[in-house]
Amino acid sequence: MATKIAATLKKLLDLALYNKKSVQMKNIILAFAFTFSVLGLYAQEGLKLGIHAGLPIDDFNDEISLMAGLDPGYMWALGEVVDLGISTGLIYGFKDSFQSDEIVSGLTDVQFVPLAASLRIWPSNSFSFGIDGGYGLGLNKGNDGGIYYRPIIGYLMGPMTEINLSYTGIQLENRTWNTVSLGFLHTFEF
Repeated sequence: MATKIAATLKKLLDLALYNKKSVQMKNIILAFAFTFSVLGLYAQEGLKLGIHAGLPIDDFNDEISLMAGLDPGYMWALGEVVDLGISTGLIYGFKDSFQSDEIVSGLTDVQFVPLAASLRIWPSNSFSFGIDGGYGLGLNKGNDGGIYYRPIIGYLMGPMTEINLSYTGIQLENRTWNTVSLGFLHTFEF
């Protein structure tokens, strides 16, 4: 593992130092090389990749019919009971086109990119609960984003696969994005 990382770092450094690119590009390549080498050396749990889908509640119930999301992240084991990590992803709310047999126009899809810290507590080998918390960046026009939180309950179906139930809240300026969703998560160890 360490030899693979060293070889990759050498290739990236050779690219950065011997290529006639800008100083900024060299710094970016070196930062990525350092980041990924540290992740490879100290990661205990691994890369998490998940999907979830759900329904909006409260403020966006009349505008959004369904939401779906992608959940990449990285978790480190702080012991047998607690995991700590980082997460990001995409939350996509599909606009509601029909309301009471009428076609509605003027509504837009709603999108967020959450940037969050993740905490999971494992009271047993197959059950976990925790929270993701941070900021949800708004992607669509007129969406500035807001404070993001996502309490989550998970059930481990196998050594690397989890089903989870979550509530997502994003505090916007005038309203709150609220959804309840069911998700699937897989862990890739390095």
